Amino acid sequence: MSDFAFLADSGFLKVGAPTATTPYAVAGVAWDGSTTNRSGARMGPRAIREASHMLCDGTHPVFDLAPQPWLGDVGDLRLPNTSLERMREVLQREAAALLPRHRMLWLGGDHSITLPLLREYRRQLGRPLAVIHFDAHCDTWADHMGEPSGHGTWVYEAMQEGLVVDACFTQIGIRSAGERAARDYVRTRGGQIFTARDLRGLESAAQLAPMLAAIRARLAEHGHPPLYLSLDIDCLDPAFAPGTGTPEPGGLSSAQVLTILEELAELRFVGMDCVEVSPPYDHAELTSQAAAHFVWTFLCGQLARHGTPA
Repeated sequence: MSDFAFLADSGFLKVGAPTATTPYAVAGVAWDGSTTNRSGARMGPRAIREASHMLCDGTHPVFDLAPQPWLGDVGDLRLPNTSLERMREVLQREAAALLPRHRMLWLGGDHSITLPLLREYRRQLGRPLAVIHFDAHCDTWADHMGEPSGHGTWVYEAMQEGLVVDACFTQIGIRSAGERAARDYVRTRGGQIFTARDLRGLESAAQLAPMLAAIRARLAEHGHPPLYLSLDIDCLDPAFAPGTGTPEPGGLSSAQVLTILEELAELRFVGMDCVEVSPPYDHAELTSQAAAHFVWTFLCGQLARHGTPA
């Protein structure tokens, strides 16, 4: 791991390195070797951290707490930067060391980082996970522009490998071009898809209640498997998140995502990632600010509703 977190005021929310008893920790996964359009997501962790610094003295307006006493930042993980398979191997090894000590929040990086993380969660938990997946893209392609794997294949691979409970896989915000077999893949495996079109004009908790109820019901029906959140920032409309590799018009608003995160805080998550923030294409830090607020809201919600992890 790098020495990033040991530099004064540089960590997420300006926290330092975690101790052995710090319940939550942030780690940067600065990799974008699998992007297919615009690169730059390897710079996402630093930008998200910097954007979080405006929150450093803030108490969350919904959950009424500031999470710094329970959080540390381990810095950016030292990863290979040319080989996808080697990166995933090293990332899984790093995750293996961190997961027994902390409830992790991973800052990407492109979306190819999620597959090795799910592999390690699956290995340590001994059972498949439920996943809530925010994205413009279904990420269910069987290959990646002729290559066997990438940031657009991780959902397909996770299901093929048995890393997830297919019926408890929920996609939110999907809207990109793609053949129907890929767009509907999660649904054909028994999961749920709420497209951006489905959610147009629905922003309040009351308006989103049917979707939220469907997620809760599916988890309850399957005995509440361990739950993971993967949040691709391009779930947002480019008006809210221009700084991403593959922007897709017609997306979610920041308010929609915040409402969903706030309302689902009652569910206990084992971890989360926030990926695909590409600072070179950002404007006025809109994208990194949204990402920092989403991670902060998720963390505050977990602490407020569930306390510190056992």
